[in-house]
Amino acid sequence: MRLADHDQIEIIETLTLGELSHFCHVRTDWVVSLVDYGVLDPLGGHASDWRFTPPNVLRARKARRLTHDLGLNLAGVALVLDLIEERDALARKLAQLPH
Repeated sequence: MRLADHDQIEIIETLTLGELSHFCHVRTDWVVSLVDYGVLDPLGGHASDWRFTPPNVLRARKARRLTHDLGLNLAGVALVLDLIEERDALARKLAQLPH
């Protein structure tokens, strides 16, 4: 995953809570709510220790778009993201079947 800051690009493995909030242009309490709803599953026990892997960062960005663009609440975001992932998994399985 690449995190761009001005003209500098840095390869990162995980993001902290503050970094994820900054990257997604949201407040940290919104990210905490995503964790509470099960949308994100960070590494670490407490919010101050949380590390978000690239799949979590992508889910957070999708969640922000669903909230911002469609006006979904967090429960709706969680449901939509789970359904999208389920659809994608089924599409991958279908693609592996002999034609």
